[in-house]
Amino acid sequence: MNSFSRAVRGIWVHDSSVERVIAPQVANFSSISFSGKKIEGVQQVQPDVMANRDMSSLIGGGVRDVFGEDSATEEQIITPWTRAVASGVELLRDPRYNKGTAFNEKERDTHYLRGLLPPAYLTQDLQVKRILDNIRSYEEPLQKYIAIMDLLERNERLFYKVLIDNIEELLPVVYTPTVGEACQKYGLIFQRPHGLYISLKERGRIQDVLKNWPEKNVRVIVVTDGERILGLGDLGVQGMGIPVGKLGLYVALGGIRPSLCLPVAIDVGTNNQKLFEDPYYIGLRQKRATGQEYDDLIHEFMFAVKQEYGEKILVQFEDFANHNAFKLLAKYRETHLVFNDDIQGTAAVALAGVLAALRLTGGNLADQRYVFLGAGEAGTGIAELIATETSRTAKISIEEARKKLWLVDSQGLVTKSRFESLQHFKQNYAHEHEPCEDLLSTVKALKPTILIGTSGKGGTFTKEAIEALASFNEKPVIFALSNPTSQSECTAEQAYTWTKGRCVFASGSPFNPVTIDGKTYYPGQSNNAYIFPGMGLGCVISGAIRVHDDMFLVAAETLASLVTKEHLKEGLVFPPLQDIRKISAHIAADVAAKAYDLGLATRLPRPADLLAYAESCQYSPLYRPFR
Repeated sequence: MNSFSRAVRGIWVHDSSVERVIAPQVANFSSISFSGKKIEGVQQVQPDVMANRDMSSLIGGGVRDVFGEDSATEEQIITPWTRAVASGVELLRDPRYNKGTAFNEKERDTHYLRGLLPPAYLTQDLQVKRILDNIRSYEEPLQKYIAIMDLLERNERLFYKVLIDNIEELLPVVYTPTVGEACQKYGLIFQRPHGLYISLKERGRIQDVLKNWPEKNVRVIVVTDGERILGLGDLGVQGMGIPVGKLGLYVALGGIRPSLCLPVAIDVGTNNQKLFEDPYYIGLRQKRATGQEYDDLIHEFMFAVKQEYGEKILVQFEDFANHNAFKLLAKYRETHLVFNDDIQGTAAVALAGVLAALRLTGGNLADQRYVFLGAGEAGTGIAELIATETSRTAKISIEEARKKLWLVDSQGLVTKSRFESLQHFKQNYAHEHEPCEDLLSTVKALKPTILIGTSGKGGTFTKEAIEALASFNEKPVIFALSNPTSQSECTAEQAYTWTKGRCVFASGSPFNPVTIDGKTYYPGQSNNAYIFPGMGLGCVISGAIRVHDDMFLVAAETLASLVTKEHLKEGLVFPPLQDIRKISAHIAADVAAKAYDLGLATRLPRPADLLAYAESCQYSPLYRPFR
């Protein structure tokens, strides 16, 4: 081996007699020659250092504490030296490569693990079983969340193997509804930082902060400012649990490699007074920045990620408040590869659910009348995508299609008489009608066939409103989409009971099957996890440079097409989550095909079989053998 093993902030010297890298004392030097090349701005080893060093402390291949870190006082400044190739304890502490008791005998010898592990060899499958037994031993969902996220910190591949093989059981643990409680208590349960925390303190140097992230080939970023976390409101930087959870699903459900993913929390303060009073809060203790200060920080971030990672970096906006979500999407969709999952992802999965439900109820999109309880980014996003698809399939104008969709907000039915006072994203759905003060009066007046809840408030689908809906629909479609479970507009049991089992029901968070009069009903889950992992994979494998609305339409159509007759017989309008990797591959292939058709794809030539290509690109969590 060459005596110079690495040149990173100094030159490492390798002592072949002990097969270990030794951190030398160094002196500033402008340049040296290395393998015939001149390296500028590095440091050179003083030639007499090694010759005069007492080597007696190199016992058993160990390295003497050359800088005295162990004996240094707490005030003394030391250098956190590391080495190029992990072995021994360092290897066991690196979650990317750690296999725990699954290291075989040869690997234990080659990588200095002998004695650092108990002698038993456990296969990865047996490790999965052991982890599941541990997780199932906890009663509280938050305890299970902490346990599974702790595994991610120890053994990355085992974490994803456990999650992929048991997705139906663990999805509610790693994401909604449990992630909502995790975000609320993030400061209390915080152990190790995940992702990048970019605050107002980093203004003017965000690109330098991005360089601190160890992975340089990032392809997918999920970013939040924490102002509207699920239905829980402003949680500040503790909203980091959402990007971490979403990117975990990008890997487990979509098959994007973990190294390509970067969670980001942008901390501009919080208006949540409870967080100011929480001694464990980990964010800035100041009121939220707004206006130009906020816009400038976001713009610097968006510019920096493109500079650092290139034109094809996918940025997913997550849980921004309405007043920023629409503005940011409109501002950057023409210049960056971006989408907002709360607006577009939620819309695509809801549209897929509606398309599948129509196979049970009969009719087509243009025959329906919709009422939305909740007129924020989710509600208006769903409405706009349904209107777009209705316009396309029924060959009518988008304005005509919008007239079939009605919104109810905190002030009652959105009508033309309120136009001037409405936020811009509601104005397209302000139709001529007499005022209705609440949901019940709206349902009675409009007689909708489909009721969709995006209010973020639990229990807002009242018994009276549901019974009224069922009175003029043989099979009313009820989607209670707000998360987490506590914020769902109604429960599955309430929907089935109040409609005497006649409704087609789906919710944002999972509900157990419901048995009424001896018949069991299986509620569907309108989970964004059906859409965004496949959307991300499709963008990555095609090298897309922009996200077009047609890509979400094709994703919704693909998802709906994967609902079989057997699923429909059980009342399901979404396919089982256990098939999600295959579902994501199908969506990715069709999204990529649309990107190629629209001229937005850059990965050429276009693969002949995009589905096979998408499946071949999916990450596998199986352990790799080490030399």
